[in-house]
Amino acid sequence: MKKLTFSLVCVLTSMGMSAQTDSTQFMKQLCALECVSQVKPLETTRFKEKYVLKMEQQVDWKTSSKGTFGERVIVGMRGLDKPTVIVTEGYFAEYGLYPEYEEELSALFDANVVLCEYRYFAESVPQPTNWDYMTVDNSLADYHHVRQVMGKLFTGKWISTGISKGGQTTMFYRATYPDDVDVSVSYVAPLNRSIEDGRHEKFLAKKVGTKEKRKIIVAGMQELMKRKAELMPMFRKYNAEHGYQFYLPEEDIYDYCVLEYPFALWQWGEPVYSTVPSLKADNEVWFKTLVDVASPDYFAYPNKYTPFDVQAIKELGYYGYSLKPIKKWTSLKSTKGYLKQIMLPDSLRHYDFDPTLYKRTVKFLKEEDPTHIFIYGEIDPWSASGVCTWLNCKKKKNMRVYVQPNGSHKARIYNMPDDMKKEIIERLTKWLE
Repeated sequence: MKKLTFSLVCVLTSMGMSAQTDSTQFMKQLCALECVSQVKPLETTRFKEKYVLKMEQQVDWKTSSKGTFGERVIVGMRGLDKPTVIVTEGYFAEYGLYPEYEEELSALFDANVVLCEYRYFAESVPQPTNWDYMTVDNSLADYHHVRQVMGKLFTGKWISTGISKGGQTTMFYRATYPDDVDVSVSYVAPLNRSIEDGRHEKFLAKKVGTKEKRKIIVAGMQELMKRKAELMPMFRKYNAEHGYQFYLPEEDIYDYCVLEYPFALWQWGEPVYSTVPSLKADNEVWFKTLVDVASPDYFAYPNKYTPFDVQAIKELGYYGYSLKPIKKWTSLKSTKGYLKQIMLPDSLRHYDFDPTLYKRTVKFLKEEDPTHIFIYGEIDPWSASGVCTWLNCKKKKNMRVYVQPNGSHKARIYNMPDDMKKEIIERLTKWLE
């Protein structure tokens, strides 16, 4: 009866959305899948057909008594026997709704796409929302379920991929369900060992870029602190105009924006010389560089990234801040535990970090040899906690790590040096034969 109900909902929904096409055979096949509902056609310039749907998932995969919720999934179809890319998105999936949506790997290999929104984000939130079940293992079980259900239609080889937190998820997914896919590609994926990992601060202080550029950034941070009294009125006005609210005083938030400045600048590969103003520049120029590079909205609430912050506290870890560059000017005594203080309400601060996921993943990557490619950017601070820092692939036949020279969090296959790009594509092509 449940399967019939889901199918009926699909057909009725499609009738209301069929301005561009009547129900196709593929749409009927989607609607007939168990646990699939609300199938709606989407405009596309890239695929033969594209749909958004809801996949029924268990809130807690250890017991069905906790109920279910609908996970948003976007499906782009090119051919049922072609390869299929399952995108283990770490956040929101609404970008997949755009007609021009495409994945790098689906374009390279003329593949289908199954884009999965991460649980507790956007339209994939269990009601009521019990944060105890916002776990990586539950999210991986979600993806495994999608793979099982969609595998009844898509019969070609499967590729899992994701960027940043999505790249983490690809890593965890392969380590937990190693036989679900034939190939994995993780882009700029950190693997943090604690809430404040510790490696990022050292990377920013001594390793990233050149010594000259690091000095310029530190001087910029210090100039922002020296001008704090003059810039605070502009800071308060900016926050009020944007409706930003904070769990800490605005004076402290200002200091945290300055601490965030180097991480944010290097993460996105902003050119240091043209981004950090001259020390002679006026206050308006200095204020603009602060909010352009390290906007206070990152620390404001309500925060649509709260699900991630909860996971960072519980399992994913994060980065810390060093007070050393601004210690002379700041009133902050310590930044330890800042993530809980700034990002989460009191009701969600009781969680503690569990290193089990980190240890389990490290063990898998060291002992096994999956057909898995990792891509990082050399100046991306997230690479400080990436597998590129410790994973030795010399004795492995399959797994490879590629670091884009001077690359940022934007590192992808298409912007790799030609020799790396050629090697990556050849390796992926062989795995997909």
